[in-house]
Amino acid sequence: MRIVQFKTETGEPRVAKVEGEVLREVEGMASTYELALESIQSSTPMPDLVSNHLGQKAHDYKRIYDSGRLLPPITHPDPGRLWVTGTGLTHLGSAAARDSMHADIEDESGLTDSMKMFNMGLRDGKPAPGEVGVQPEWFYKGNGTTVVAPGADIYSPSFALLDGDEIEVCGLYIIAEDSTPYRIGFALGNEFSDHRTEKINYLYLAHSKLRACSYGPELLLGDLPTDVRGTSRIIRDEKVIWEEEFLSGEDNMSHSIANLEHHHFKYALFRQPGDIHCHFFGTATASFSKGIQPEEGDVFEMKAEGFGAPLRNTLRVEKARPVSVKKLYSD
Repeated sequence: MRIVQFKTETGEPRVAKVEGEVLREVEGMASTYELALESIQSSTPMPDLVSNHLGQKAHDYKRIYDSGRLLPPITHPDPGRLWVTGTGLTHLGSAAARDSMHADIEDESGLTDSMKMFNMGLRDGKPAPGEVGVQPEWFYKGNGTTVVAPGADIYSPSFALLDGDEIEVCGLYIIAEDSTPYRIGFALGNEFSDHRTEKINYLYLAHSKLRACSYGPELLLGDLPTDVRGTSRIIRDEKVIWEEEFLSGEDNMSHSIANLEHHHFKYALFRQPGDIHCHFFGTATASFSKGIQPEEGDVFEMKAEGFGAPLRNTLRVEKARPVSVKKLYSD
């Protein structure tokens, strides 16, 4: 089952089940967040809850998408309580591009830090059930204020050196009152990073990740298929200037989903009741590795089997604004 969030013509939020070209409203629930809370409180699986509240009111999916009324498939009433994080070097082949960026940073064995981290995942990233594997690379990306709706413009800061697409699967979670993390489902996402800043020095990875992102438009209420296949492309002036296949799912990963989840939620900081988490699982597909320089006005389009409608965002660049710090005291 797949669901979306959207706004009515009068701006009211709604949740709907995707039924082909139609969105069927879920009655009595204004948000996926409300659905998730009710699922926990009533001990009812979310797909069952959606089915139990499914109404007769239906909407034309394409019309809502084209009119810019889609929302991210889950949001938080307080954007500051939606965490956006991720892991890298988790996909087979993902180390190659990173390694080429950091090839001048070698230790005595001749391996870059990227390759060493990737090899650790290959050896111990898929532990047996109940066991804990090696921890992955991890990064903080932002909060709900940085999440852009499907179909909306995605803004890059004026100081960015590269506006890089990254097609990824992300896991979406809610934290219960007893601090237990619950997985809601999965969505397709554009993690959107500045690989040129990262290339200067791998210690700039943290800076390169502090960018906007987008996920959706649909939320898959179910397990992630072990073999996910799709495409990522960039459209400029209505012409495709780059396109590449995307592979994900555990068949194409060096870490299991359970291992990535464990090493995120093992921190009490990430188990605060009521919080939402969007956690990107990494990728081996990005246009920067092919020397592509996205330009303002380009459209990022991403799609994958099992995730429904494509995720599209148009690149925009923020105007430069000087930032100064004022004092709450006198000299």
